[in-house]
Amino acid sequence: MNNRIVIIPTFNEIENIKAIIEKVLSLKPIFNVLIVDDGSPDGTAQAVKSVQNDQPARVFLIERKGKMGLGTAYIAGFKWAIENQYDFIFEMDADFSHNPKDLIRLFYACASPEELKNENMEPEKAQSADMAIGSRYINGVNVVNWPMDRVLMSYFAGFYVRFITGMPIQDATAGFVCYRKKVLETIPLDQIKFIGYAFQVEMKFTTWKYKFNILEVPIIFTDRRKGTSKMSTNIFKEAIFGVIQLKINSLFNRYHRAS
Repeated sequence: MNNRIVIIPTFNEIENIKAIIEKVLSLKPIFNVLIVDDGSPDGTAQAVKSVQNDQPARVFLIERKGKMGLGTAYIAGFKWAIENQYDFIFEMDADFSHNPKDLIRLFYACASPEELKNENMEPEKAQSADMAIGSRYINGVNVVNWPMDRVLMSYFAGFYVRFITGMPIQDATAGFVCYRKKVLETIPLDQIKFIGYAFQVEMKFTTWKYKFNILEVPIIFTDRRKGTSKMSTNIFKEAIFGVIQLKINSLFNRYHRAS
């Protein structure tokens, strides 16, 4: 069985969904796709099913009854991926802001030399990380088609997260990530609190507190050309105040990893 799964949460992504699935399926090595759709009224789930009919062993769908938030969508996807024994579990947006080809680079970052050798890939490129982050800011600012105010807000949000938490990650709000299964098996997923962009910070912060090896991989982020952004003021507020709450809560938590 293919041991890589790409989780893509969706709400009203009818303009992008077929194209993004087909692009991921075209990659070598092979990646399977799990869509978690929050009851999109535009027919996103139906579009996924039409692709699924042709690729039943590689395209999977979780349908939820309403818009329940990014974080809960990923938690549902993580649990499904663990249950189905995937070793490498990826997060990616549906709108092509993340280049699907960069999934391969994230896989290299997390794979061991032996795993790459078994895939007939280049074992010398293995970096054996536990979490790999597709980072917009590890090598300067690599964002295309965003207005300057949003670039600055995102960039300084990263600085703010580092200042409050002490976490040495340049792009803590990034949503393009590869996890090794053991990370998601260690983190108590039902205790993850946040549902918006603060979810991304919380997952990275918790992974770091459990002392897993985290690697940032430089990517170019391109703003969506089709569909509508899900960013809102409430999501931004959650991220700002959630970081402080994360730091305070961490002072009372024990992060013990089973050997």
